Amino acid sequence: MPRIIVDVMPKPEILDPQGKAIARELPQIGLDGFTAVRQGKRFELSVQGEVTEARLAEARKAGEELLSNPVIEDVVAVTVVED
Repeated sequence: MPRIIVDVMPKPEILDPQGKAIARELPQIGLDGFTAVRQGKRFELSVQGEVTEARLAEARKAGEELLSNPVIEDVVAVTVVED
């Protein structure tokens, strides 16, 4: 059964305290190569049948109107995963 993945991230101008906390801790576990972290959300929508352009558009609309807070977040990707 295919899935549509909707990735949502905070808008660039929005502070991301969770991302900052993760970035501070990375060197503590020996990971020094990262300069910043932004934390977002991932939604997996299961689809019966074929994933069409119309179904992808519906997933994007769900992301923009229900899965994200459009004041502070952007839908940054809508992709298909075939199992």
